[in-house]
Amino acid sequence: MTDYSKVERLVLCDLFDQVGPDQPTLCEGWTTFDLAAHLYVRENDPIAQPGIMIAGLADTTARRMEQAKSKYGFTGVVDKVRNGPPRLSIYGIPGIGHNLNTTEYLVHHEDVRRAVPDFTVRALPAEQQDGLWRQVKVAAKSMTRKAPTGLVLRLPDGSESVAKKPTADGSVTITGEPVELVLFCFGRQQVAQVSLDGEPSAVERLQAASFGM
Repeated sequence: MTDYSKVERLVLCDLFDQVGPDQPTLCEGWTTFDLAAHLYVRENDPIAQPGIMIAGLADTTARRMEQAKSKYGFTGVVDKVRNGPPRLSIYGIPGIGHNLNTTEYLVHHEDVRRAVPDFTVRALPAEQQDGLWRQVKVAAKSMTRKAPTGLVLRLPDGSESVAKKPTADGSVTITGEPVELVLFCFGRQQVAQVSLDGEPSAVERLQAASFGM
């Protein structure tokens, strides 16, 4: 079985090399250099890691990212990301690292690809799409907890998974390929190629909301 966390890591690093350090991304305020530094400290810097999830420590993470950028430069940071996490990192543990990185690297790859207005949608292998569907069915429950409506994820073949039970504002069904559902649930609603079905007021509230990572 292919480890698509490694595949996405490598193709993202190749894309970093291609576009350079100053290209925009879908991560607000971040260039490609910033995104590469984020990926580096996430896997390699235990001092920076807590601030990725804890807002009160985010300044420390930002400082460590800037230190990494200054120390290694863009090419150096990208090369370190390409080479993968150290063995002592949780991200270097077989199985655990795969589960933690599969959607991380896919989403950030698309953060670069889809930051331009004329982006194209990749055709991913069926095996990769199946894996993303399994993961998003679990991850969506936490990613969409701030959504104003209930959410049902649906594949084009009709398979469904309830991400969030209906709220007072109703429920919306989001239909798309697994990669698009991942992007939607992870806060990339503006670029996710999905259709929304539900009461017009519920769809409107969902489209106006901000949630995910």
